[in-house]
Amino acid sequence: MATTSNTEAKELDLVNKVELRIVLTDSESKLQSLLHTYLPPLLLKLASDHKSVRNKVISICQHVNTRIQPPKIKLPVAGLLKQYKENTNALIRYYDLLYIQQGLQRLPVSDRTALLPTLIHGINKNFHESARNTATLFNLLLKLLHSLPLPPRGSTDDLNLRQQLGLEDGIEDARFITFWIGKLILFAPNPSSKHLPGLDAEECSFLQLYDRKDTWQPALAGGMNLVDTKVVAVKFVASGAFTDTERFFPALFASSDPNSRLADVGDDMMKRAITAVSLEDRDTLDRIFGLYLGTRANNGSLPAPAPLQIKLLTLLCKSKSATSYQSENIRIVKEGLTSSFQGEGLMSSRAAKGLEASKLRTQIFAYTNWLARVSEISDIDVIAPSLVSQLRDFIESQGWPTMIDQTPGQGNHEVSLRGLAYESIGLLAKASPMTLLLDEDLDLLRWLFNSLAADSAGRDVSLSIEQALSSVLGAFSGDSSSRLKLPLEHLLLHNMQRQPGDTEDSDIKVIRSTRFAAVRFANRCLPFSNIKARWINILAIGSGVSERKELLEEGSKGLDPYWYRMLNPDKPGATQLGHSSNPRHQWPLLAELVDQFFGEGSVWNTERSRESPLPMVDAYGPAILFCRNILISEALSSEMSTIDGGWDQQLDTTIRNDEHVRVKIRDHLYAMVARSTTRKALEMLLMAAFKGVTASGSKSAALCCESLLQLCSLSPGSSIACLAREGLASLKECIFSNDHSLRDSSSHLFGILGSHYDCNQAELLQMIDGFDDQSRGWKDAVGSDCVRVHGAMLATAYFWSRRDVRVHTLATQENEAKMKVAVDRSMEILNISNDKTLLDAAINSTTELSQFGILSPRSLTAPYSASGVVKKLSEIAAKGNESAVKALGSFAMQCDEELTDDAVLHEILAALFKLHEVRDPSLHFAVGEALSCAAAGWHSKALIAAADIEGQNRPSSNRSVSLSWILERVIEDCKTTKPTLRQAIAIWLLCLVQFCGHLPPLQERLRDCQVAFKGFLADRESLNQETASRGLSLVYQKGDRSLKDDLVRDLVGSFTGSSADMAGRVSGETQLFEPGALPTGDGSITTYKDIMSLAAEVGNPSLVYQFMSLAANNAIWTSRAALGRFGLSTIFSDSSVDGYLAQNPKLYPALFRYRFDPNTNVRNSMNDIWTALVHEPTATIDQHFDSIMSDLLKNILGKEWRTRQACCAAIADLVQSRPAAKYQKYVGEIWTLTFKAIHLDEQLIVGKVCDDIKESVRTAAMALARVLVGILTRGLEAGDSSSLSAGEMLKNVLPFLLSPSGLESPAEDVEAFSLAALLQIIKKSSKEILRPFVPDLVGRLILLLSSLEPEGIEYIRLRAEQYGLTGQQIDDARLSGVRGSPMLEAIERCLDFLDETSMQELRRPLENAITTGLGLPSRVGGSRVLVSLSTRHNYIFRPHANHFLRLARKQVLDRNETISASYSAACGYLTRLASNEDILRLVEHCRKLYFESEDERHRVVAGEIVLAMSKYASDRFNALAADILPFVFVAKHDSYEQARTLFTDTWNETVGGSRAVLLYMQEIFQLALQYLGSPRWSLKHTAAFTIAEAINATGDGINDSIAQIIWPGLQKAVDGKTWEGKERVLEAFVKFARAENAVTKDEKIWAQIKKIMLRESKRNNVTYRPHALACLATYVELGDSIDLATEVYEITAPIIEDLLAGSDEMDLESRSGGPSSKTVTEDTLANAQAALLRSINPRNQTNEVRTLSEDGSRKVHEAIIDAEKSLFQKLQRAPRQSSSEALVTVLNEYLQILFGTKDAVEQTRLKAAEAAAAFAPLTGTNGGLRAALIDAIGRTRPQERSVPVQEALERARRAIPDATLARVGNPVPPAWILVPKAKSPKPNATSTTGYEMMKKYDTV
Repeated sequence: MATTSNTEAKELDLVNKVELRIVLTDSESKLQSLLHTYLPPLLLKLASDHKSVRNKVISICQHVNTRIQPPKIKLPVAGLLKQYKENTNALIRYYDLLYIQQGLQRLPVSDRTALLPTLIHGINKNFHESARNTATLFNLLLKLLHSLPLPPRGSTDDLNLRQQLGLEDGIEDARFITFWIGKLILFAPNPSSKHLPGLDAEECSFLQLYDRKDTWQPALAGGMNLVDTKVVAVKFVASGAFTDTERFFPALFASSDPNSRLADVGDDMMKRAITAVSLEDRDTLDRIFGLYLGTRANNGSLPAPAPLQIKLLTLLCKSKSATSYQSENIRIVKEGLTSSFQGEGLMSSRAAKGLEASKLRTQIFAYTNWLARVSEISDIDVIAPSLVSQLRDFIESQGWPTMIDQTPGQGNHEVSLRGLAYESIGLLAKASPMTLLLDEDLDLLRWLFNSLAADSAGRDVSLSIEQALSSVLGAFSGDSSSRLKLPLEHLLLHNMQRQPGDTEDSDIKVIRSTRFAAVRFANRCLPFSNIKARWINILAIGSGVSERKELLEEGSKGLDPYWYRMLNPDKPGATQLGHSSNPRHQWPLLAELVDQFFGEGSVWNTERSRESPLPMVDAYGPAILFCRNILISEALSSEMSTIDGGWDQQLDTTIRNDEHVRVKIRDHLYAMVARSTTRKALEMLLMAAFKGVTASGSKSAALCCESLLQLCSLSPGSSIACLAREGLASLKECIFSNDHSLRDSSSHLFGILGSHYDCNQAELLQMIDGFDDQSRGWKDAVGSDCVRVHGAMLATAYFWSRRDVRVHTLATQENEAKMKVAVDRSMEILNISNDKTLLDAAINSTTELSQFGILSPRSLTAPYSASGVVKKLSEIAAKGNESAVKALGSFAMQCDEELTDDAVLHEILAALFKLHEVRDPSLHFAVGEALSCAAAGWHSKALIAAADIEGQNRPSSNRSVSLSWILERVIEDCKTTKPTLRQAIAIWLLCLVQFCGHLPPLQERLRDCQVAFKGFLADRESLNQETASRGLSLVYQKGDRSLKDDLVRDLVGSFTGSSADMAGRVSGETQLFEPGALPTGDGSITTYKDIMSLAAEVGNPSLVYQFMSLAANNAIWTSRAALGRFGLSTIFSDSSVDGYLAQNPKLYPALFRYRFDPNTNVRNSMNDIWTALVHEPTATIDQHFDSIMSDLLKNILGKEWRTRQACCAAIADLVQSRPAAKYQKYVGEIWTLTFKAIHLDEQLIVGKVCDDIKESVRTAAMALARVLVGILTRGLEAGDSSSLSAGEMLKNVLPFLLSPSGLESPAEDVEAFSLAALLQIIKKSSKEILRPFVPDLVGRLILLLSSLEPEGIEYIRLRAEQYGLTGQQIDDARLSGVRGSPMLEAIERCLDFLDETSMQELRRPLENAITTGLGLPSRVGGSRVLVSLSTRHNYIFRPHANHFLRLARKQVLDRNETISASYSAACGYLTRLASNEDILRLVEHCRKLYFESEDERHRVVAGEIVLAMSKYASDRFNALAADILPFVFVAKHDSYEQARTLFTDTWNETVGGSRAVLLYMQEIFQLALQYLGSPRWSLKHTAAFTIAEAINATGDGINDSIAQIIWPGLQKAVDGKTWEGKERVLEAFVKFARAENAVTKDEKIWAQIKKIMLRESKRNNVTYRPHALACLATYVELGDSIDLATEVYEITAPIIEDLLAGSDEMDLESRSGGPSSKTVTEDTLANAQAALLRSINPRNQTNEVRTLSEDGSRKVHEAIIDAEKSLFQKLQRAPRQSSSEALVTVLNEYLQILFGTKDAVEQTRLKAAEAAAAFAPLTGTNGGLRAALIDAIGRTRPQERSVPVQEALERARRAIPDATLARVGNPVPPAWILVPKAKSPKPNATSTTGYEMMKKYDTV
């Protein structure tokens, strides 16, 4: 117990002693010292265990609080802060903070900033100990930030700032600071709310120091400006004290702030911080979502402001992990779209409105789309229903389907948001189809269709709805569930039936068609076999011309299996739709299809009356055609290998020309008839087609008739019986139709049906008689009657020609007579008529009657004969009529085989052979068909399609030798040289091989045909060559294996010499193709020998036949139905070819190259060959990769431009899909040859400017180069895994890009590509890959900067004046271009990859680039690199800084000012890292440039260097300030303005105030003295100005030591003649003379000063003299001991007299821009009179009293008044004595001058009044003067208008001694100031001049 008492007593005693010392202190300084010693330990006693001690300390603190109120008392803040950090006692901490807060602002800035490390250290820990105290600490931190000077970003100090503040180890403290600064940025006090957006109630209290209202009140003590504090805090976060990760959220908050001061800094930080933060990090995402949504607790934070929410959503759109926050994402959309967004304030404390709300919602939709695209299925399935529901609610809240009118200005935004909502719904539904779309009700899909039909928001929204529907297409196309089939069908059919203007049950008014969307869904979502989908396609086609064109196209695509396959692709590579295993691609069933189209319930029900008009008439024909195609496809399902474009045309061609196909179809039709279900479908289809033909007004009649005719020609008779029985009469109108094709096909159909055994005989006979009656009047027929005669004759001919093939009851004698009439009428018209229509009818009738034996030489009777018919037909055929040629061929079929000269057959053949004279290839194909018919009759395959009815008894004369004879004749004529005959013969021979090649006579002559065809290969006529090549292919196809082998041997032998006779006239030089059509390695295939050589190279001579088909590219081949499709796949189906290639793959390289030939025909043919040969392209190419690549590289520089172009394209294709390892060994060679190819073609183009073909080669090479660059950049992006291969590729690529073939290429496109490629490589490369190339790259890129500048820029610069510019303006523009150059960005990126080793390697290339670079861009680029290295890479560049500083010193003297300035700036940056010795060398270099060079530009350069040092290396500059600033001070007085400005800026940049010159006075004057005697006037004047400015800068404190320094230089500066600006030196001289120091007190020096002043006053320089007199006026008043009145009078009197005498001279402007002559005169006169008056010394009783008067000039008048005032003040200080009479007289005169100014300006009157106040005390000894003054004031005061003048007069009145207003003759009332008086009359202008008055009193 005693121990405790003792302890307490000791503590109290100690505390009392401290109290006593504090109480006894009697000064603030002592108190401050005492507190620094005792206050911190005194506060420690607050932790005492004894209450008495604690209370005593508290009482002492209260006393201290009263004593420290004066702000000069500084408190021990550092010690208190340290004590706070080290103690945890709450009481101690409370008082520590109390005194820290009071003392902080009393500290100097340096002491304040020194507290930062201590304050920051452990602040995070302090927060967990006491949030309230930490709030105060954070507030103190913010206050200190206002005083913290932040170093430039990227500087050494900036990089070291984190370590200096202790944040390197205090990571948690750094996070704490950035966290709360971020909260501070969001902080916006709101008195009505405890919580704010982004801040909860606790955080708001923390920032407000827990409800201290003065925290953010700058007007109150201790308060801060919130905005300014935010700005300094953000800048602090942007400094090097924090990492990018730590500053991410503050940067985000600042960038969204509406204050640009914050947003600009935030945006800059955000660019750097965004890359350092992973947006997949859960903690980061948690905070983002928390900020966005806020917290729901009572005191929780509100959601972030709308601008910040937009930023947050932008970040979330980059995070895949954000999609897993299911509930948060739902809330974002819900709260962003519902009314609470603007009403309840859930989204923000300040509701987003207007454009801000629109932007936020737009971003919400963007985020919704992001969720739909990247979310996992498990996540999207959860959130999608809710999101779609919210989106639908949003749309419906705007009004649905009719949108509610919006307020003005908001409508467009709301419409845009509505469209985005629809699009988002589509994407969400696509992402989660099972939860949203694939329900049996199809609610969402139905809603979208209804929206499309009825939404009134406009076209843009409708496009968005269509896009939404497009998005969900894929969901239905992938669903195979049958449960949705019926709902979807019903929905689509419903939308196909909607019409704009309809109003539905749900009050939905349709305003737009939904058919297009419905058709798209049908084509994509329902299988090809779906009948309803195909019906929808039909409805689309039948919509009419009023619908959009796309609807018709989409409907047509749905009926084409090829396009359906394209829209719904199967697995990759699948092309055989008919054989696809995908059930969606199966054919629809014909029975179901026909029932849907034409069955019961259909709009086209066949049971309806034929007379009723057809609805949707435009779709009827396509529907019939589709059904026919499906029927045929079913029949040929095993024959159809592939389906491509033009499916229906393929079927038509196949049916007409392929006998096997016709048999298959006929068998299928027979099988259908055998089954009842299919029989009904077939009959329904036939009836529907017949209805389409006969229905009145049917626009599809011709299409239906063609389809029906084709089916009837192949169908069994029983299936068409119903048509024969009931439909003949309906055909009558079609037979008489004006449509020629319909007339012909319906007549043909009548022939088939009318000859049927089940036809209505009576009806048939009636129609036959009618036709006979119609044709009987052919002679009188004109116009439409001719058409009817034409139809009647054709129908009759088709009928009688097919009658005999079928057996029926019409074979009677009567009918035979009718048939004879029909034949005779045809012969009559043929021989007599000249009408084209009637002749056509007669010729076609002759053809049909002759083919079936009705018309023959034997059946003709007089007056008609076979010879006459042949002659007539020959005449018509000779005119190019193909029908007549066909008729000759048909007629020849019925002629006996007699080859005598007078035989009919011989006449026909002679007539046909004579037709070679007609130059019409189409006619010759008809002749060839006719020859085949004449030679083989019905055995000719040209008549396949003519066999259109059942029956085998088609009459034709026997043939045994005709074919042999015709073939012999044709082969013999192949040797002719007559051009027209050769062309005809070639075609005839081709037709004979095509149509009769299966017959033995021709099989035996195939070898002869081969030789004949080869003979045409020598022709120059392209058609002959193509015919021959096609013929050779046909010959090869027709033979058996043995024959094929023999033909190959014969062909090879014909060119090897073993059987030359076989070759006939064919030689190796026979041209087959145009040059370049088939390029090879050594040229192109142009001759037959080339083809043989290629085949020999491969080793397979049989390939020659296959290559012959490549020439068959003339359009005539595809237009001749008789020739069919000579596809190359048929040729290459030969297994021996495939087998041979498998063992001898020499053809693959050539074929691969040919696939990229520039010639389209060659390219297409080669692709066909490749497709047929290569079944697995990828495996084949991989297997033969090396041989293919070697061939391409071998030929890429070939002589033929086609070869080079093909090789470039082939290599590009070859390398794109292969791994880099596959072609790694070829990369270097590829690049080499690619650029050589480009360069080669560039040279060609230079030689032939107009040769645009060569441009294509260069384009292909550039494309290849782009591919290579793309491959390279992808490899570079791959990272470490491919760094080796990428590095190897770079070794090959970079030299070429930097070579004369790349960036230095004369071709602009090559140059542009090389630059783009190089930039791309640098951008995508990692540092590990690119670093070895950086040294060379940087040097080369710097040199290349100039090469990329436009060539004309230098020309413009040299002639800048002609364009109204200056060279510097152009250089500035060039400099701006360099700074923004992408190449400079690439250089910067290269520099980022440097390390110590590569920096050492960079030294030489960089030095070379700097010293040898030509052109401004390269030179400036070099300086920019130095700057970048000095700032951003200083650590590795520091060892080289001295070297490059010396190098840059040499570049600053470049003649171009821009280059010089750039290197001057570089020098400034380099001094950051250079040693002190090199910096001093640089300064010395600048001094030499300035003082020793005579070029003014060099002085500017010196200024630029020094200014750059002060700006960019201020710390180094300040460290050497004593060596630099004296020179700067001297140079800143240069007479050359540009140099002066630079040095002045340097001085102002580094020196705090004007008195800083005192620090360097000795050095400055030493330097100035050195050049005062310089022979160069500019330096001499600069030194003199320096001395003058130094004196002015010293103020009034020129002490003895400074004066000793100044005087020698000042004396020397003021000596000598006058020069411009010397007045500045003289003014400084007077100021020096005014100072009291040992120098001025020295009598010798003072005498010298006096001498100098009088000397300078006597100078006669007109401009200098006013200044000298002004200085003299100042000098004479320096002291009471100075009495120079006589000397001044002697100096000024002559001047005044001269000036007054010449006062009438004209005022002239100065030529040099100085003051005018009048101004100089007034200044001189004013200063002279002022000097004279001021020179009077009242203390000297020997002085003469003189006075002056004004001369009328205001300036002179005011000068005299000021001088009088000075004199009056002197008189007041003079010893009191009675005034002499002379003095009184003079003073009276002075008084008159003062009060003679009432008409002067206010300023002059005010000066006079103030002078009167100084005059008043002088009247105390003289009543007359007093009375005169009182009288003058009394007269003047009432008339004065100016209040200041009135007040001055009042002061003068009161200053009169012993005088009152009562003594004045006319006393003034007390309120006289307020009583205005009338103006006194203007006094007499004449007055005594001052000089005269001076003379008057000269003797006083």
